[in-house]
Amino acid sequence: QVQLVESGGGLVQPGGSLRLSCAASGTIFSINAMGWYRQAPGKQRELVATITRGGTTTYADSMKGRFTISRDNAKNTVYLQMNSLKPEDTAVYYCNANFNVIGAYWGQGTQVTVSS
Repeated sequence: QVQLVESGGGLVQPGGSLRLSCAASGTIFSINAMGWYRQAPGKQRELVATITRGGTTTYADSMKGRFTISRDNAKNTVYLQMNSLKPEDTAVYYCNANFNVIGAYWGQGTQVTVSS
């Protein structure tokens, strides 16, 4: 059974940093693109960043320069380093992975709260 397990969320003060991790397991199929999305209360889920297997990255405009996505293909893990966090970054952050053959899967989400 495919699983995406996120970790690293929590409460942080404005201007602080957090690093999210998402580890995929439960399948022999390789992963193409991986990404992070977020959903704030009362809002639609939105793209944060994506990364291809070869390391090409894309970011939502509001995250450019503050967030960095990376991955370790050997560990089937994707990371999101978040710096200079703002209260408007408060949301549930979801990991997404696109596997060969079996398609896309989502993690369960991890809460990030930016508040003083």
